[in-house]
Amino acid sequence: MAVIIQYPSALEFRKSNSVSTMNPTNNNIFKDIPEQLPEELIECIFKRNTIRIERIVSKGHITPAGQWYDQEGDEWVILLQGQATVLYEKDNQSFALTAGDYLLIPAHTRHRVEWTVPELDTVWLAVHLSQGNDSAG
Repeated sequence: MAVIIQYPSALEFRKSNSVSTMNPTNNNIFKDIPEQLPEELIECIFKRNTIRIERIVSKGHITPAGQWYDQEGDEWVILLQGQATVLYEKDNQSFALTAGDYLLIPAHTRHRVEWTVPELDTVWLAVHLSQGNDSAG
């Protein structure tokens, strides 16, 4: 499965007196979703040091058969719209998610998306934490 990655120019960083600052930005998580999504849409909407935040839009997209995600850092996801099922390889544990549900996927937890609603945009917000960050909340 190919993935589309876009980096909005509104989140450019500038350095000032060795302190990193960010230009203010305002947008809407549900804005500019293409009518046709032949592939899952993944957009980085914020990145700094050990954190990356992505908007993911699925429309019937799933992880290809036999493929598992195994990430270096923790990932926290919240489903903002739609429905999805996420499967952990260990113990074959399944999570049925609806709008408002969130899930912490610890580093190196092999997982996959088993199902998303085919006739509706499923919108996720994913927060990726690189090693060195606490995942407790």
